[in-house]
Amino acid sequence: MAAAKLVLAMLVVAVGVAAGEGGGKLRQGYYEQSCPRAEQIVKHYVERHVPHAPSVAATLIRTHFHDCFVRGCDASVLLNATTGGGEAEKDATPNLTLRGFAFLDRVKALVEQECPGVVSCADILALASRDAVGVIGGPFWRVPTGRRDGRVSIKQEALDQIPAPTMNFTDLLTSFRAKGLDVADLVWLSGAHTIGISHCNSFTERLYNFTGRGGPGDADPSLDAEYAANLRRTKCTTPTDNTTIVEMDPGSFLTFDTSYYRGLLKRRGLFQSDAALITDAAARADVESVAKGPSEVFFQVFARSMMRMGMIEVKTGGEGEIRQHCAVVNS
Repeated sequence: MAAAKLVLAMLVVAVGVAAGEGGGKLRQGYYEQSCPRAEQIVKHYVERHVPHAPSVAATLIRTHFHDCFVRGCDASVLLNATTGGGEAEKDATPNLTLRGFAFLDRVKALVEQECPGVVSCADILALASRDAVGVIGGPFWRVPTGRRDGRVSIKQEALDQIPAPTMNFTDLLTSFRAKGLDVADLVWLSGAHTIGISHCNSFTERLYNFTGRGGPGDADPSLDAEYAANLRRTKCTTPTDNTTIVEMDPGSFLTFDTSYYRGLLKRRGLFQSDAALITDAAARADVESVAKGPSEVFFQVFARSMMRMGMIEVKTGGEGEIRQHCAVVNS
C-alpha cells in the first residue's frame, strides 16, 4: 500500500509538470475574464446528458484523439467538407463512425449564447472529453485552455496520420513519436479502449483472413483462440460484416477500469494494435504493472497522457480563429 501511495504521489507531480510541457500559451482558467462560465457550461451539459448515453464518453475521447493527431488539437476533425468538393477529415474512414458532432454542436451553441466568438471548438472538445470520462467514473485531469480553431481539414491527412488498428508496435510508436508522445503515452492512451466499441470490419481479418488464405482457420495466432471462436460465433459471423458493434472491453465497456489491460495479457485485445502492446518489452511491462495495480494508478497515468496529447501542435494567440459554428470556418 505504501508503495502504491508513493507511485501515486510521483504521478501527481508528473501530471503537474506535464501542464508546462509544450502547449504554447495554454493556461488554466484562460477564459476567467472573457467567459467566466465557459467551463461550467460545458461541464453542466455533459453531466446532464452523458448519464443517459454513457457511450458518448468513448466517442468524445476518440474524437479528441483523432483531432489531435491531424494538424494538432485544433478541432479540424469537426469541419465539414468544403463547398468546392474537398473532402474533410471527418470523411476519412477512421472518422466515419465518430458520433459526437451533434453533441458538441449543442455545447458550442450554449457557450456562444453566453460569450459569442470567445471559446474555441478545440477547447470545448478537450473539456467535454475530460468531463464525460469523469461522469462515467473515470479520472479527472486539468485542461489548460486557449486553443484556437484551425481553418483547414483534409481527408488524406487523416488517413495518413491517425494510427490504424492494424498497426504493429513499431508503426504505432513511430506515429506517436511524430506527435511528441512516447511509449508510456501509447500504452496509457490505448487504455481508453476500456470504454470503446468497434465494428467488425476493423478487425475481421484477425478472425477470417489473417494470412490471406481465408476462412475461420486463418485467424491471427496472437488472438486467443477461444475468444476468436466466440467472436465468429456470436458477433462477426461473416467476413463481410461491417455493421455489428463489438465491445472492446467485454462486460466492462461502460466502466473506466483496468480490465482492458488484463484482457491484453490474456491475448484478448480486439485490434492488432492492442495485441501489439505486449510485443514490446517496455510496453508489456507497463501493461503488466497497471493490470496488477490499483485503478488509481491507471487513472493518474492516463490523465497525464491525456494532458500531453491535448497539447499537440496547438494553435494559440493570433493563429487560427474562434469558429462560430464548429462544422464551418468563419466567413
